[in-house]
Order: sequence, then C-alpha cells, then structure tokens
Amino acid sequence: MTDAPPSSETPQAVIRVRGLTVGFGDRLVMNGLDLDLYRGEVLGFVGASGAGKSVLTRTILGLVHKRAGTIEVFGHDLDHLSHLEKMQIGERWGVLFQEGALFSGLTVRQNIQMPMREHLKLSQEMMDGLAAQKLRLVGLPEDAADKFPAELSGGMTKRAALARALALDPEIVFLDEPTSGLDPISAGDFDDLIATLQRTLGLTVFMVTHDLDSLFAICNRVAVLGHGKVAAVGKIDQLLLSDDPWIKAYFHGKRGVVRAGGRPEQPPASQPA
Repeated sequence: MTDAPPSSETPQAVIRVRGLTVGFGDRLVMNGLDLDLYRGEVLGFVGASGAGKSVLTRTILGLVHKRAGTIEVFGHDLDHLSHLEKMQIGERWGVLFQEGALFSGLTVRQNIQMPMREHLKLSQEMMDGLAAQKLRLVGLPEDAADKFPAELSGGMTKRAALARALALDPEIVFLDEPTSGLDPISAGDFDDLIATLQRTLGLTVFMVTHDLDSLFAICNRVAVLGHGKVAAVGKIDQLLLSDDPWIKAYFHGKRGVVRAGGRPEQPPASQPA
C-alpha cells in the first residue's frame, strides 16, 4: 500500500522502494517490500522488534546489500549510479543513528564537522561557523561544542547527533529511534524540535520509532513492517481502524490505549516506562 500524504494532491516520491529483498544467510528480512517516502512529509516506520526496520534504513543508505529490488532516490536508481553520483546523493541526506553514534574521541564540534570534511572543501573558520550554527539550530548552548560525547546528557547527545545529521543542509533526514532512552519530557521536546526543523527547513523525514507519542505528534503517515513487507501505510486514523492483529495490539494494547483526543495514554506511574 502506498497511500499519498493527505496534504498533497500530486506527491513527489523522493525515495521509491520496489520489490526489495534483503537477507542474512537463510533468513529473509525483507521479502518484496514496496515503500514511498514523499517530499515534505514525516513518515513513521514501525514494526515488531527484530522485524528489520533499521535494516531497511541501512539498505537505503547503502550500508546493507540487497538481494533484489530497486531503490530510487530523487528519481535516480542507485544501482545505475557511479560512486561519485552516489556520493552526491549522500550529500542530500543526513542520518541520526540510534544512540547518536557520535565519535567518542572527537568533540561535538569535530563530530558535526565530519561530514563537511568528507564532502566539502571549506576553511576551518567556515566549518567552525557552520558547526556553531547547527548547534544553535538544535538548541544546544555554545559551550557544548568543546564537550566530548561522554560529557553530554542523553538529550544533548541526541541533539548533537541531529546537528551532525544537518551538517550538509540535507533534504532528507533519517532518524533511527530518535527518542529511545529519553525521559518523557526530553522525548516530547525532541519531537517538538523535529517538527519545527521539518517545517522551517522543509525537510523530508523517515523516522524509525517505537514511540507512540512521536507517531501521534509529528508523523503525517505511518508505515508498518510485517513479514518482510509493508503491511499497511497511512494516516494514524486509518491504522487505528485496521483489523491486522499486530497493528491492533500495537495501537490498542496496554501501552497504546488511545485517548479521545487521539493521543496514547501514558503507562501508570507505578509501571516502568
């Protein structure tokens, strides 16, 4: 299923995946998966643990080899591009990996400058200015630039990693479990930050998440991975009506009881979140 986002009559697919098959040994993780990511949307991607959500992201990024299928980015089939052309495509996306994946031996400033050093030819002064700009963009104080990842809180680590993902002014941002490990207040603040950046910068966002609050708060559409394929995709309201057993359990289970206002209930304070 490839429902178009509700805000666009003629949506443009900036990523188009067809018939994707990915496996490790005898185990197939993706088996003929189809998915579209439309320009300007925030697409949430959910599924059972171990179903392959992060594998899909890494396959699109070229970090995992596929066995079959096509991946088109900005209208270009990645299989038909030269190494240089793939590098140029890579300059148009940014990635926030789960847990941030900052280089522990580099300062925050140096982490943010890594993509600049790889893809651009800029003076150190210009890179320092751009890094400071990215820090302000994600709401980090100026003195965070000289800190090492071990000196940051969980929320600051996520923001620093997001600043690095934005280093090259990308059009697409991949977020892998961006609110995992954050307390509810920090997670809500991070959702607000993503929504603000998406709106002000015109980003297209592909977000792998388990966070129901994030799905309700900032996603235009949600895609559900099941049995190696996209089992369903659409607005939250549409998925809430699904008869699929896993989707029903996910959105209507103990941690997904939906309030009348359309937001999931928080678990009782006495239970671990």
